[in-house]
Amino acid sequence: MKHLNKLFAAVIMFIGLSSQAQDSNNPWAISFGTNAVDTRVSAATKMEDQFSQYFNVNDNWNILPSVSYINVSRNVGGNFSFGITGSVNRIKRWVEPRVTIPGDYPVINPGDLSYYAADGVIKYSFANMFGWKVIDPSIHVGGGYTSMGKASFGTANGGFGLTFWFTEMVGLSFQSTYKYSFDDESRIPEQNVPSHMQHFAGLTFKFGGKDTDGDGIYDKDDACPEVAGLKQFKGCPDTDGDGIIDGSDTCPDVPGLAEFQGCPDTDADGIADKDDACPEVAGPKSLNGCPDADGDGVADKSDKCPQVKGPKENGGCPWPDTDGDGVLDKDDKCVDVKGPASNNGCPVVAPPTTEVIKKLNDYAKTILFDTAKSTFQKQTYPVLQAITSILKEYPDSNFSIEGHTDSDGKDASNQTLSENRASAVKNYLVENGINVSRLFSAGFGETKPIDNNKTKAGKANNRRVEVKLVN
Repeated sequence: MKHLNKLFAAVIMFIGLSSQAQDSNNPWAISFGTNAVDTRVSAATKMEDQFSQYFNVNDNWNILPSVSYINVSRNVGGNFSFGITGSVNRIKRWVEPRVTIPGDYPVINPGDLSYYAADGVIKYSFANMFGWKVIDPSIHVGGGYTSMGKASFGTANGGFGLTFWFTEMVGLSFQSTYKYSFDDESRIPEQNVPSHMQHFAGLTFKFGGKDTDGDGIYDKDDACPEVAGLKQFKGCPDTDGDGIIDGSDTCPDVPGLAEFQGCPDTDADGIADKDDACPEVAGPKSLNGCPDADGDGVADKSDKCPQVKGPKENGGCPWPDTDGDGVLDKDDKCVDVKGPASNNGCPVVAPPTTEVIKKLNDYAKTILFDTAKSTFQKQTYPVLQAITSILKEYPDSNFSIEGHTDSDGKDASNQTLSENRASAVKNYLVENGINVSRLFSAGFGETKPIDNNKTKAGKANNRRVEVKLVN
């Protein structure tokens, strides 16, 4: 009894530690407890006599008051398991046959015979068939070798059992096995092993399952065996509790929606926060989720004029028209002065009159160059400034600067000198603010005299620069 008390305490502790286990993941089982041997079935000649005192414990059963059997088994597929049972006992009650007196089966003490048995067991459980979790009925067959006293013989076994599961791993098991002995010639103690019944009562523990992450779901059924998770997700975690397992959740730490792979859409604009440049305010997808109050295609956060439509190139603001001439500043070459669009927003200036052209040429006649060169004499610069000022007054007009020489010297040299002097005047005008596109220069050498080259005065008149209106 002392040993039984210790065993009972250990079982209570084990039950508390294993209440979350699963039978389907624990293929191994070990059972141990006490057994009883009853030889009446061999003594009785009639079937009804063999089992009429099936539970006559006091008269017929041989029981050791300690752990006297152990069984180790393994599930081999479906509801079948295979195991090995070892048991010991002491035979003090031997039911003796009395052929001469029908129905009389006296019980004798054969001399406290030792009993040893080793049996192989194939068991079939009905619990899954009926969907039962607590009550587990079963049948079994097998065979083994049994020794009583000095006699030892093989047996063919069969019987039934019943287990009550306290938890999915711990149960209380009962089993009755009929052991048909192949030594049925006589019934003499120490010489024979009669057919007999052997009853077992004990505790059964299932084990062998592996739960690496300790989440109560065994590895073979756990889709995420290395990380603790939930049963409804086959052992995978859902950290943010949004119903999407972390492995499929793009935002595993923040609850979200399945359509966004577990990411939230705070402003409900159909764009996940992680892709939304303005996650707190609804906006179109074309602007990365940011609003556009004025509908100009520029998001409010980048729009310098969020309430007024304007082009992106101007920061979402409309282009100004400073001078109010209908030509936007971006296209207006005269921003502060009104002018028609045909003239790029600048006022139209009438071309210079004949008098203006005469004035230009009067100035041009006084341009003095160093002898045989295209460099200006010092007193010529005020004249050039005056010409520049007049040209600036007519920004829409183009001019041709023409150079001429007298007949002294070679024709080729005179041609080159005239070209260089005309170009020198043009370059000065450009350097002082006249657009190069408005000016042309040409040299004519001595080919277009305006006076007689035979006189000194005539030659002086022929050495000249002329300014002509092109358009």
